[in-house]
Amino acid sequence: MPQHPTRRRNFLALGGAALATPLAAPALLRPALAQPAFPNRPVRLLVPYGAGGTTDVQMRALGEAAARRFGQPVVIENKPGAGGILAAQALLTERPDGHTLAQMPAPVFRYPVMAQRPPFDPMTDFTWVIQLTGYLFGVAVRPDAPWKTFGELLDDAKANPGKINYGTPGVATSLHITMEQIAGMRGIDWTHVPFRGVAENMTALLAGQIDVMADSSGWAQLVQDGQLRLLVTWGAERAKRFPEVPTLRESGVDLVSTSPFGLAGPKGLSPETVRVLHAALKEALFDPSHLAILDRYDMEVAYLGPEDYAAAARQQYETERATIRRLGLRL
Repeated sequence: MPQHPTRRRNFLALGGAALATPLAAPALLRPALAQPAFPNRPVRLLVPYGAGGTTDVQMRALGEAAARRFGQPVVIENKPGAGGILAAQALLTERPDGHTLAQMPAPVFRYPVMAQRPPFDPMTDFTWVIQLTGYLFGVAVRPDAPWKTFGELLDDAKANPGKINYGTPGVATSLHITMEQIAGMRGIDWTHVPFRGVAENMTALLAGQIDVMADSSGWAQLVQDGQLRLLVTWGAERAKRFPEVPTLRESGVDLVSTSPFGLAGPKGLSPETVRVLHAALKEALFDPSHLAILDRYDMEVAYLGPEDYAAAARQQYETERATIRRLGLRL
């Protein structure tokens, strides 16, 4: 682990004192100079979405499980907005000591392609620690909406350009990109309304401010309670809790979207720090308390270790870059 300049100066000062004082016992100095155990203070986990949403709840469960392995608290810091890149962007100014990590959603790979001045390079500015899981995405409407199926919604949007608006957690999120892919495939013109997370998106739908919401499974309880109608899910298979709801492919749209994600730290994390972080986080990922949250939101484990996760990140960056350029999206 790189030494802080102050710590290094202290080391040199102590060394000089030892040389200047023949009676000093170097062996007695060694324990005081030893590196403290890692982590030696709370670990900050930056979450790029608002409190109360799917990601926030899942990350808090993971953090609680990881804290038991670290022997230190894991503090969740929400950084919503900008489509989900603010947590990653915050890592650029953090020390690479392992005490700050960020959740890395798909927009981390999209923004650098879409922006005229990229805020970071996802291939060089981060240290990839562990891939965790992916989302269950879906499209929901109010119970009084005229559409009983996703096909009916698409037909209405096709017949009435500009009539329907939909909410997502932000610009360039997987929800936004997929909804625009669907629009392109079906010749649809609908209006995107970005929010800062599932809570805002859902509140706007219930209040009638938007017609449709596309989001992760934070809507699940309201769907089960009859306050929302789920039209479609975006996984390869139907969701366990909603077996009556078809997938996109079953609805005639040949797409699957689950947006796998994980955790990264600032660039320059030492291999030993990555090893300690990964070991604790892997155990936390499979902790029963965390698995229960994944099950609640129909999220599947998608574990990858540091090397495989870094390789998957490179592949995702290439895939996202090709998609963005094909769609011609710019910020």
